[in-house]
Amino acid sequence: MGATKTDHFTDDQNELAILTKALGHPARIAIIQYLLKVNACICGDIVNELPLSQPTVSQHLKELKNAGLIKGNIEGNAICYCINEVGFEKIKFFFTQVDLHLEKRKNECC
Repeated sequence: MGATKTDHFTDDQNELAILTKALGHPARIAIIQYLLKVNACICGDIVNELPLSQPTVSQHLKELKNAGLIKGNIEGNAICYCINEVGFEKIKFFFTQVDLHLEKRKNECC
């Protein structure tokens, strides 16, 4: 079987692309902001906060969890979600590198 396009990039590049793609929807940004505010919650709390249906919120939570940006722990018959620090540390490291590069090259762009 042939190589996929992602095979031409490093594991770090592919992982960062997955992380940032998961943040590419305003509902997911809103979910992250809500989790930062409340620290942890269940899906129903987020449904009450956002103008989205429960299945839609669940799908967005699934995308964020699969990307590694949130974690979920089973509590009774519900899942309690919170921020996954590991995923955000990877994003932070990347943007710190970009920021350092920009600071060094200030006013040296084409």
